[in-house]
Amino acid sequence: MGGLSYGSARPAVAQVDLATVGQYMFWLMYRNVASDGLVFDDPVNPGVVSAPGCVLASPSWENSATHVTQDYVYHWTRDAAVVALELAWAYANGTLPDNQALIDYVRFSQACQASAGDFDRASFYINGTQRPWTNQTDGPALQTIALLAMYRQLDPPAQAIAVRLIDANLNFLQNAYPGQTYNLWEEEYGYSFFTRSVQLRCFQAIAANTIGVTVPAWLPDALTWLISALESHWNGEVYASVLPAPTDYRAPYDPNIDIVQAAIYGAESVTDPKLLATAAALRAQWADPGSKYFYPVNAADSAAGLGPLLGRYPGDVYDGDTDQLVGDHPWALTTANFAELYYRVAAKIRSSQTVAADPLSAAFLSRWG
Repeated sequence: MGGLSYGSARPAVAQVDLATVGQYMFWLMYRNVASDGLVFDDPVNPGVVSAPGCVLASPSWENSATHVTQDYVYHWTRDAAVVALELAWAYANGTLPDNQALIDYVRFSQACQASAGDFDRASFYINGTQRPWTNQTDGPALQTIALLAMYRQLDPPAQAIAVRLIDANLNFLQNAYPGQTYNLWEEEYGYSFFTRSVQLRCFQAIAANTIGVTVPAWLPDALTWLISALESHWNGEVYASVLPAPTDYRAPYDPNIDIVQAAIYGAESVTDPKLLATAAALRAQWADPGSKYFYPVNAADSAAGLGPLLGRYPGDVYDGDTDQLVGDHPWALTTANFAELYYRVAAKIRSSQTVAADPLSAAFLSRWG
């Protein structure tokens, strides 16, 4: 046993059952959803205790491990909505035994929306009160998408709350959607491709809803405007993440993985040639040994038939644990979203029996797998 270590283990890729792995991953995610039976204490703010339906971004907090200075024991509207979509899917498919987690999410969202402060505050304490943070207009849109997805799975009192939340979100978005916001990574302020994409998906879902939510008179014009606004992000090579393009120490900010995430969580088509051109540039950025931003781990993984791993944007120095702002590294969630893009493109090809061949998408399609 002396020579056995974690590092000596290798995945048997051909034997991986993604459906089985997915079940384990779901419950790892679910352990961060607060309930009456699973209650969290805020480790940084004494006396603050989680309310049911709160979704912790991460269980890590300052000084929880050596040199950790970041605190993520908070509830983000955007992140929670993404989790809520998974909860709705899990209940519909029998993974969750009941709908209590969905009801808790709706009630906690109500508490957050009613808390004192700005309507589009992105992050909350785990008791549902606002914390000092940036405002982001993707949150109300993603929350609306989640509420529409789970509506028929809720009991009547929760359904009534959900409709009120949706109406309030739409009332806010009516004036917010043409404007600027802090972006997905909470670093840059401007016109965000990701935000515009999730707002478009939200408005499309409202236009098609069959649960009785009133479609506002302003919504058709908003749909047309957002489609045009998204096209304005094309710079001839890739979709720009934020306009105007950042010129600070983070530049270049593109290619940025949040463009791919706009196709996973927003309305951007996974077969849009411009999206696939951006995706190809993202892959090359971190997987091509000749790239300035090449990840060495991708060389080792490629030799084993794995990868590649992807990050957020070129030269990203945020590590999630400290404020040192050094180094560059891949992210699990962005890599997972990129992998999902492949699955969605494959599903489109299978269902349509056609390949959307285009000079812009050629680089992506030629590196399939």
